Amino acid sequence: MADDKDPLKQLKDLTQLKNQLEDIQRRVENEVSAGIPQGASVLGSPFLKGFLAGYVVAKLRSSAIVGLLFGTVTGIYAAQNYQVPNIERTIKEYLNSLKKGPK
Repeated sequence: MADDKDPLKQLKDLTQLKNQLEDIQRRVENEVSAGIPQGASVLGSPFLKGFLAGYVVAKLRSSAIVGLLFGTVTGIYAAQNYQVPNIERTIKEYLNSLKKGPK
């Protein structure tokens, strides 16, 4: 109990928390300036989603270039104008729920 009221220990704890908050703020600012949405990674970027959609369409069509371009444009349009779910976050949440097991 004596440690709880030690002002020096409390000051050290506050300093450590302040440093952690500043580090988090720096990382968020770097992600925002890089164009990565908060809570996501490069895998969540609209360009990559569009590119992957284009690749899938290209595999389904005989003309790979036209399919890739069409799919990329379609994916970018959908990502900008509709509420596209974050696939990466959804998969991570599903895998975490599997690790926890049934309730």
